[in-house]
Amino acid sequence: MPHYDLPHNHGLDAQRVLAKMPPPVDFAAVAARFALLGDPTRLRILWILCHCTECVTNLGAMVGMSTAAVSHHLQVLRRAGLIVSQRHGKEIRYTLADTHEAHLLHRAVDALFELTCP
Repeated sequence: MPHYDLPHNHGLDAQRVLAKMPPPVDFAAVAARFALLGDPTRLRILWILCHCTECVTNLGAMVGMSTAAVSHHLQVLRRAGLIVSQRHGKEIRYTLADTHEAHLLHRAVDALFELTCP
């Protein structure tokens, strides 16, 4: 176990905690995931897709944006693996991906809304 030369010893288990701390690259990856949700519109779109399957036209109407703007947000979420698309005739519909990460974020977002919404 590496030893860190800390300026103060508060009698806590700082050395044990620091020994288990993930490397900086892991923190950067997690921060990038949170940055995806840092945009209020993208968060709204993700929240909608956590609860239903929708096309870009309806999503645009739901969030009051053009289909081009919504398409950009959908592309970001899809590249991150948080949503998936499926063709229905001429239409493409989007929904939350069936992955552990997507479901975890869904639960986290819903829990945060429970804490902050009246």
